[in-house]
Amino acid sequence: MIITRSYLKELVYQVNGAAIEVHKHLGPGLLESVYHSCLKKELELRKINFSSELQIPLNYKGHELESKLRCDLFIDNSLVLELKSVTEINPIFEAQLLTYMNLLKAPIGLLINFNVKNIYYEGQKTMVNEYYRMLED
Repeated sequence: MIITRSYLKELVYQVNGAAIEVHKHLGPGLLESVYHSCLKKELELRKINFSSELQIPLNYKGHELESKLRCDLFIDNSLVLELKSVTEINPIFEAQLLTYMNLLKAPIGLLINFNVKNIYYEGQKTMVNEYYRMLED
């Protein structure tokens, strides 16, 4: 399958919908691990392909190193999903997401914070990188 910007836009829409569904049933204030488990089940129910707790490869100066880096969810080998349940988004979370995207060569990432009243308006942020800019519409 060829990944396009249109495809990724639809994928982000589907994943946001899944996160909103989880949030609608649970509400804010729970641990990140609870939302993670429920979101995995919701993605399965929606037949969205993903890997959970994917170990991120680390290549330093041509050497593959063991890494303890893990992304929460890697969806359809193109979308890095980082989950949070915090009172406010720290800029380091965005930097972490961008780094994971670059290490996985993923064109798009989504940061979702479940500790909000409304995920759509205040709990999600989409980020893209140079891999995204190289894609066709």
